[in-house]
Amino acid sequence: MSTPNPRPHRGPRPHYTAEFKADAVAMVTELGKSRAQVAEDLQVSPSTLGRWVAAATDTVGTGRGSHNKPADPTSTDPDQLARRVAELEAENAFLKKAGGLLRPGHPVTDKYRLMFREEGLFTVTLMARLLGVSRTGYYTFKAHRAAFGDDPVPGSRAARRAWLADRIWLHWDRSKGRHGARRIQADLVEHDGEQVSLWLIRKIMNTLGIAGVQPRATKRTTIPADDADARPDRVRRRFAPPLATSTLVGDITYLKTGEGWLYLATVIDLTTRMVVGWATASHMRTPLISQALVMAHTAGYVAGNAIFHSDRGSQYTSEEFATTARLLDVRLSVGRTGVCWDNAVAESFFASLKKEMFHQQSFTTRARARVAVAEYIEVDYNRRRRHSAIGYRIPAVVMGEFKARWSPEPEQSQSADLAA
Repeated sequence: MSTPNPRPHRGPRPHYTAEFKADAVAMVTELGKSRAQVAEDLQVSPSTLGRWVAAATDTVGTGRGSHNKPADPTSTDPDQLARRVAELEAENAFLKKAGGLLRPGHPVTDKYRLMFREEGLFTVTLMARLLGVSRTGYYTFKAHRAAFGDDPVPGSRAARRAWLADRIWLHWDRSKGRHGARRIQADLVEHDGEQVSLWLIRKIMNTLGIAGVQPRATKRTTIPADDADARPDRVRRRFAPPLATSTLVGDITYLKTGEGWLYLATVIDLTTRMVVGWATASHMRTPLISQALVMAHTAGYVAGNAIFHSDRGSQYTSEEFATTARLLDVRLSVGRTGVCWDNAVAESFFASLKKEMFHQQSFTTRARARVAVAEYIEVDYNRRRRHSAIGYRIPAVVMGEFKARWSPEPEQSQSADLAA
């Protein structure tokens, strides 16, 4: 008897899971990002995010975090008071010069030009904080200015190179220094309408002293169960199914923190390469992977009769996980023991997460690491990063196009949004 084809999920537009809401709030309260910025990053309305933050922190308003909580007591030491007064005077003087640069959407390069002009009068740290930019980005801008100049003759080859350098640096900076030449090439085509050779992009990046991040060695986490059953490999390395939400892959990795290991389980849609479900814990038992799959299903990213592919780790071959899959109408598929290529998509995501984010910093607590993982998955990877396997497009955009073809009537969509 032939295996039935997966049935596309035709339910209402995916609602926001409790995990998604909690992570969005943490980006505001723990990372210090403005609500407007987080809302834009996660593609939710600012008012919706404001309600989540208000419910979690018992605050009101739309600024950064819990801004209306009582301020910490100030020191009464005369030296400390004098220092604070001097800092406030410097902030006020600089803000007068910043003017319209503080409005959202203003080009970041204009902010760096102001910092360049005022660097002798104000510290880089103060200016970067007030303008909402990074010091690293500013120093990269200075390297760009030294290499290409700030105002070459209009229409000249130098002007063309300077403009390209400015755009390349901007796209690289927006990726938090992660994108290499190929992804920047795709950014130039989509955002600037410019087809530029990889050779020229690499040459300009080398002149600017910037580069995409490079991978580190990975650690294998598969622990085969002694009683693993004979489940079939339903994917067989066919990593580009035509229908989104029909074929998913998952795996576990572990991330080092000051408190010990933080384990991360993921569920990735093979068609769009979007991370549709994930979970973290201080252990790597079966409930961890079940939570990730349930999150994907709850968010509307798992079709009926979908395939979930994994390695033969004891968590994935357990009866507990098989029961969860049956309840969610999911068919299980496993690769061969010790053959990483059978689950290459999941392994590739972990490599990207570690080389682009986790290995670039250190984390003293598991809680802080989880917030960083949430931001990387929900903002950077799903909604900003271009994926080579889908033609250097953005996973959430591709998924959104698929969901739009199966969306409910407008009235239903509005009701679902209000319910969120």
